[in-house]
Amino acid sequence: MKFMKNRLLWGGFLVFNLSMFQKIDFSATILYRMRKLIFIFLIFLIFQNPSHAIRIGLQNGVKSTYIGSSKTAQIIDGQTGKPLFTMKPLTAYTIKPYKNVFSIRINNKNYKLNTNYIIVTSKEEKNFVATKHRWYRGELIVYNVNKKITVINRLPLEEYILGVVPSEMPSRWNLEAHKAQAIAARSYAVANMGKRLSKGYDLKDTPEDQAYGGASAEKPNTTRAVLQTKGIVMTYNNKVISAYYHAASGGQTKNAKDVWMKDLPYIHSVYGYDSGIKKSGHGVGMSQHGANNLAKKGYSSYQILNYFYKNIHFAVIKSPL
Repeated sequence: MKFMKNRLLWGGFLVFNLSMFQKIDFSATILYRMRKLIFIFLIFLIFQNPSHAIRIGLQNGVKSTYIGSSKTAQIIDGQTGKPLFTMKPLTAYTIKPYKNVFSIRINNKNYKLNTNYIIVTSKEEKNFVATKHRWYRGELIVYNVNKKITVINRLPLEEYILGVVPSEMPSRWNLEAHKAQAIAARSYAVANMGKRLSKGYDLKDTPEDQAYGGASAEKPNTTRAVLQTKGIVMTYNNKVISAYYHAASGGQTKNAKDVWMKDLPYIHSVYGYDSGIKKSGHGVGMSQHGANNLAKKGYSSYQILNYFYKNIHFAVIKSPL
């Protein structure tokens, strides 16, 4: 299998004045606000694949799986690009390894697919693909690797974030917390593109990277937050940051070097604004409970992020998606 390397290409950037925001000094017990000019850098990030930006690993090393779609879809040979089978809407098809290729079960009979790499895609608008008892946007990619199955969801970055935010943060929480989560999740995804390239995908769909529940997880409140922050990421020294976050710090977040023995200059230990909440997660970066508590106090997503991540700028990624 050949997987694309260096999928992210950098271009130039432009600076413009976003607005005047209030900065918070959280080092003392009493909060104060002061006016600060915040700049956003427009960084033009061009993905080599013009249609899809990110690959998410849904299953790895399983003995069988099923695929489906909400509308008519096709199974394509990933090696040749030739169509192999037309899938009926709302119908589940079991896929298993058969030697070094696949077998597919259709109408209670097994048929051989002479390839170890298939793509489930549709030309229909607003189609969803299915596996793992969930609906997903984009396409499914299925590999037979040493007689075990790997299932990948390939989709535009923004559509991926739609499924991350409600999986990482309750939809009933404050909108500004959701917006902070969307920016943090998008930053993490861009910074870690290709992290799991040896497996054929970029990130897992679990909290080991970011929880991702696909289209099945989407909620109106979190979708609103993603749309309102479309393309926005955080940068440090002109690079998108790996914006680590966790559920609750138990009162004080941690320095990255105290957890992983590596220093991240944009993450410092700070008061987590989540005292009284049981510690959950590694404690590095933004506390999700802390972000929601600050949002309820009236602070914006930008103020929240500027507190948990130090000396950062905001950027808008530009891609043909």
